[in-house]
This record gives sequence, structure tokens and C-alpha cells, in this order.
Amino acid sequence: MKKLILSLVLFASILQTKADEGMWLPMLLGQQVYNNMVKKGLKLTKEQLYSINKASLKDAILIFGGGCTGEIVSDQGLIFTNHHCGYGAIAGASSVQNNYLRDGFYAYNKDQEIKSQLTVQFLVKIVDVTAEIEAGLKGLSWADRQKKLQEVYKSVTDKVADKENGLAGRVYSMFKDNQYLMYVYQTYRDIRLVGAPPESVGKFGGDTDNWEWPRHTGDFSIFRVYATKDGKPSEYNKENVPLKPKHFLPVSIKGIKDGDFSMIYGYPGGTNRYETSYGIKLKNEIENPALVALRDMRLKYMHEQMIKDPAVKLKLASDYAGIANYWKFFDGETKQLIKFNTYGQKQEYEKDFATWSKGKPDYENIFTEYEKNYAAWTPYSKHRQYLREGILGSPLSSFVSTSLIALETVMTKPDATPADIKKVVDAVEAARKNFLAAEDLPSDNKILAAVAQAFYNDVDKTQHPAGIYDRIALYGSLQDESTYKKWATDVFAKTMVLDNDKWNAFIANPTAAALQADPAFDFTAAFVKNYTAKYAPLYTAFVSRNNELGRSYMKGIMEKNPAAVKKMYPDANFSMRVSYGNVKSYHPRDAVFYDYVTTAKGILEKYVPGDYEFDLPTKQVELFKKKDFGQYIDKSRNDLVIGFITTNDITGGNSGSPVIDANGNLIGLAFDGNYEALSHKIAFDKDLNRTICVDVRYVLWCVDKLGGATNIINELKLVK
Repeated sequence: MKKLILSLVLFASILQTKADEGMWLPMLLGQQVYNNMVKKGLKLTKEQLYSINKASLKDAILIFGGGCTGEIVSDQGLIFTNHHCGYGAIAGASSVQNNYLRDGFYAYNKDQEIKSQLTVQFLVKIVDVTAEIEAGLKGLSWADRQKKLQEVYKSVTDKVADKENGLAGRVYSMFKDNQYLMYVYQTYRDIRLVGAPPESVGKFGGDTDNWEWPRHTGDFSIFRVYATKDGKPSEYNKENVPLKPKHFLPVSIKGIKDGDFSMIYGYPGGTNRYETSYGIKLKNEIENPALVALRDMRLKYMHEQMIKDPAVKLKLASDYAGIANYWKFFDGETKQLIKFNTYGQKQEYEKDFATWSKGKPDYENIFTEYEKNYAAWTPYSKHRQYLREGILGSPLSSFVSTSLIALETVMTKPDATPADIKKVVDAVEAARKNFLAAEDLPSDNKILAAVAQAFYNDVDKTQHPAGIYDRIALYGSLQDESTYKKWATDVFAKTMVLDNDKWNAFIANPTAAALQADPAFDFTAAFVKNYTAKYAPLYTAFVSRNNELGRSYMKGIMEKNPAAVKKMYPDANFSMRVSYGNVKSYHPRDAVFYDYVTTAKGILEKYVPGDYEFDLPTKQVELFKKKDFGQYIDKSRNDLVIGFITTNDITGGNSGSPVIDANGNLIGLAFDGNYEALSHKIAFDKDLNRTICVDVRYVLWCVDKLGGATNIINELKLVK
């Protein structure tokens, strides 16, 4: 009986919703899930959440750039998203003379708004295309199925493509290739920067506070989407006008209470909550520790240079933020997976599945095959991480890998024409220009030396590329750090990539021999070619077999308990989802209580003048000390609320997502998760999981009181 109860509990923990777990498809929101939302406090109808024929909440939500979420908050196409989502555009608009990243920026009229290279995508509709996809793949083996999959996708999406109106379809695999949905998007390409707080506000707390609560970060930025006068998508054009959206979110400054309903729409990037114990073991023991160590190394050398020179900080800011964000995430993920024994829980469920599957040919050998597949790949997993996060973590090596190796490939083709070579040379020239503009030589020099030594020390020497460490050994002992420093300094001094005279001579007469003689190319190509020839095929086979097994396993899970299917949601895959929960305080550990909000008082307690992470604009400090909070004050606390936490289920890609109250009003912007639940990509924790949000009242206070952009406030529909 005890074993049976344990199996049932484990099954429930893996398949069914716990507390506020769930990234639900808005089109397929089941009645039971909707009823649960109503019980939590939702006041809207299903049709108000998602409708094809009428304006609904989904029409105010958009894909922002390549990997974030944004929301429309006015009838003039105004967009709110996170500061870190707009970071690249803000940095790109900045210069040393007009440093909008450091000082902040607000357009006080539309003529002052700044052009960007960003795009946004609105969801038009969702269509279940499972029958069409399966018909196109009928009778094929797994290998042939994978080869034909994109062709079949294209045959489906071609039917909705409309270039003139910016319409295109994208097929998403759900439940590990057991269902296929096509999302139809409309893409707009004229996106302009409207406002951003100073970086000291938008990144307050820096890496120290990243993934932590309590949090006091004003993580927001503001953009606007423009269209032609008849509302069609267009490239940037001075004649374009602000888009008239189908729906926009009213903005509530009424405030929040512990227990209030909260809903988040957005585009969560990826989860793997049906991962096996084998995957968790590999992640815990090899993949995550390697990634964390190598990113830590890169961040150290970048930070050393950034604190010395504002121009370098501006140059490296975007890359540094991206590297740092997931350095801490994967470190925390491993610790939480171990703490909660997720590996052991998965093993117990897999034992139960194996018992159920006996005598069922489609399922009974799944875990035997998983074991074989992981055993075949695991010896090479560290190699792959040390190449991707180490060797190619050097910007110089990354440029060589993405540009010069491609050039060599074309030049060594027997049938390559001069026109073919020129086309690639022109592309490489453009890539080099971008690389040099972003390159910081001192930090990259140190990174190259460090990653070369790390690969030598940590990766099985039978997997090393032939000859490369023999050449490095000419500079001294391979056990000595100074050897790698001398070698790296020589590479930077001699590579034509960093020498205009050598580069121009090469471009005038590009040959494979000249390329291969370059020390930067010699080093990078040795690692890339070694991996490509020997280990990339093994990795491809590993992933393909895992996916094949995963499809069968997922099908078996649903067959094992059909009643649970209605309570299941597919893993996140950057398709629109909705999650629901509540504003909620929590106890992270014994004797510790975390309130559900942070306030201006807490910012002043953290404030350290001149500090890299905890400085603030002088004006903000003065206004806070005066308690000049205007209409944005929380009267119950006589303070300005900065951030709050909810129990919503989100992940990367949800950055910038609107946090919406029971009536469909914007109350905040989601921007982070909490450290105690960083295992959320693999396993949701019903007690500790929290989404960290910037309160919209703080956003508006920064715009109004700190930035003086009352024109933006006047554009909003405020709910008081």
C-alpha cells in the first residue's frame, strides 16, 4: 500500500497541476482550468482572454525582439517591456556623448523617438494542424520523419503567408511531437525607443540581486510600434504613424494586496518538465557545472575592464548582461535540483512507468534505450560545453568560427567561382567591422588564454584536437598559466583579424593557405573541425534518439492515465501561454518571512553612492527622502511600492510579460524568478516558486517624477 501511495503521489507531482503550476495555451484553455482561474479571482470571460473574432487580451501581447514579451498599453501603439529586453536597442542608440544607457532617455514628443532595429510580432490566431503534419509524415521512419519535417511545416505555413501584410505561420511541436499547432503572426518592423530609466534604476542590484528577492529593480523600457497610415507593417519610414491596436491594457494604480489574483501572458522560452532522470544526472554532474565555471571566468575578465572605462562598459554591457543572467541561473538550478532530489523523484516515477509498461511493446523498453543513449554520449558532453562556452566564449574565436571558417569552406570547394568567394568575402568584411566595434582586446586576450588552459586541464586528452597544444607548448609548460598568457598575447599581436594592413592584403588576394597560417584561425579551426568531424555526429544522434524516445514516453504517459491529460500543459517553447496565480508572500527557509512587496524605503537601505550595482540618480534619492510619490503612493504603507511577487509559472521569454489583475488591467511587468525555485525549467515548486515583478506604479513614477515625461502618462488609460 505504501508503494502504491508513493507512486500515485509521484504521478500527480509530474503530471497534474500543483498550486499555480501551468503555462496554458490560451486557445485550448480547458473548462476546468478556467474554473480554477475564476476561483482564484478572475473576472473575465474566456472570450475576453482569447478570441479570433473579437478583440481580446491576446491582442495586446506581443513578441518583443527575438526573445522577450511586450504589451500594448495605449491606443497609440505604446509598448512596455523590461529594461533588459530593450537593453541592446538602448545601448545601440547611446554614445559616450549621449549615454542613454547610463543617464536614461525619454521622448517628450513623438519626433524625439529613436529608430531601432527591433521587430514585434502580434498573434493573429492559433490553428491545430496535427492531422496535416501527421499526414505528411505518414509511414516514415524516425530519421526520415526528421528530414521531412521542415518541408511539411512549410507546406502548412505557406497557406497563410502574406508578405504584404506581414503575416506568417510558425508550427510548434507540443507534447514532444504528439501535437502540432500553427501560430499565425503579424510582424511590424518600425519600432522606436520612447523611454528608459537610467541603468542604475533599470539594473539596480546588478548581478548581486539577480534571481533574488527582495528586489528593487526598475526593470522597464518603453517603445512604440509604427505602421503605414492604413495600419500595415512597414520598414522605418518618417511617414509611418503609431499603430492603432486591436486591444491595449488599461494601467491600474489602485495597488495590490497579498492574495490578489494575478495572470501573466507571454512567450515562455523553454521548459523540460518531462525530462528523465538520465537528463537530470547529466545536467547536474557535467553540463551545468561546466557552463557556470566557464561563464564565471569570462565575466571576471570583462568586469575588470568595464569598471575601468565607461566606454568599455557601454561596449560590453549587453553581452555581459546576457552571460551573467544565465550564469547565476544554471548555478542555482543545479543546487535546487539537488536540494529537492528531483533526480530521485524522477527515478521513482520511471520505475512506476516501467511496471505499467510491461507487456506493452511500444513502451516497455523505453528506459533501457534511454540508458544506452546517455551512456553513448556522456563521455563527450563536457567537450561540447568547453567548446561552446569556453573556446568560442572568446569573441575573437567566435568571429573566426562564424565567419572565417565559412570563408575557408567556400575557398576550398573545387567548384567555387570568384563570384562565390567574393560574396562570402563581402559578408566577412561586414562581420569583421561589427566584431571590431564590439571587441575589447584586454578582456578577450585574458579570456582566450584562460579557456585554452581550461580545455587542456578539464577535457579528456584523447579528445583534444591534434597538434594545437604542441604549438602552445612552444611558449612553456602546459601546466603553467603564464604559458597560455604568452601564447594568447602572441595570437592577438599576429592575427590579421586585428591588423588592418594584414587584413587588407589578405582580402585583396584571399587564399586558404594564408587563412590557415593565421594563429587565431589555426587555434579556433583546430577545435571546431575536431568537434565537427568526431563529436557533432554523436551529439546529433544522441539528440535525435532522445527526441524519438521522448515522443514515445510522452505518448505513454498520456495513455497511462487518460484522465490526467486534461490537466496537462505542453512544455514551454516560445509560443503564447497564460499562467495564473496570486500575489503572495512566502517563507523561503526556517524563521525567514518574505513580504510580497518591496518599497522605496528598501531602495534607500541598499543605496551605496558610486557603487557599480547599488548607486542611484541623485534626483531619485532626494525625491524618495521627501516621499514625493505623487498619485503612485501606496497609502496603506505611505511609501512607493517598487516590486512584488506572485505564484505565477513563467520562464525565460516571459521577460517583459504583463502582470494582469482580475479585471484585465496591467499591475506590473514580470522580469525574474526567485533563487529558491530555479529548478523551475525542470520541476515547479508549489511552495517556493515566485515570479518577481516591477510594480507599474514604480514604472510610472520613474517616467513622471524622475523623467518628467508626463506626455507618456497622459497617453495611458489609468485605473484609479
